[in-house]
Amino acid sequence: MPTIKITDAAVEPLTLAEAKTHLRETLTDTLNDALITALIKVAREAAEARLQRTLLTTTWQRTLDCFPSRNDPVELHMPRVIAVTSVQYVAPDGVLTPMDQSAYDLEPTAEPGLLLPAYNTSWPATRVRPGAVQIQYTAGYGATADKIPTPIVQWIKLALTDLYENRTRSAERPVLPQAFAEGLLDHYKVWSV
Repeated sequence: MPTIKITDAAVEPLTLAEAKTHLRETLTDTLNDALITALIKVAREAAEARLQRTLLTTTWQRTLDCFPSRNDPVELHMPRVIAVTSVQYVAPDGVLTPMDQSAYDLEPTAEPGLLLPAYNTSWPATRVRPGAVQIQYTAGYGATADKIPTPIVQWIKLALTDLYENRTRSAERPVLPQAFAEGLLDHYKVWSV
């Protein structure tokens, strides 16, 4: 089942003024402010999609049909996991039941993050149905842009420049990805097996 975004980041990796300075736009000229603001978000979301990682504090929900067998961990995608805010499941009798925080442990440094049953316990039984387990958690480097690693911010700046300067792409003038720019993200990417 999917991992979906519940709430987005409250800030972006770049302020409008930082983006305009990078784009060599006059700070007092407001004509393209809405476009630049939108492109900052697009560049951040593109970086997050490429990295499979959350950059700024965001709330996610992981939905499962049941808990894993053998008390295996639940992977929490889009790391770094900051905290689990709730775990609830549909019990065999059909009642949506919140899990007490003492019933599970979080391994936030794993990428993806891992949620495990507490020591010497097991995952509870669930009713057999889609979406029987719902886990909400927050992830990201932190709530402020200064927590994001510099190479990622630099990639966002390069992507922003490309989006801004090539607003009308055509097949006759394709913009090729720059190997250096792509390489800035490699160290931070969550690689799947």
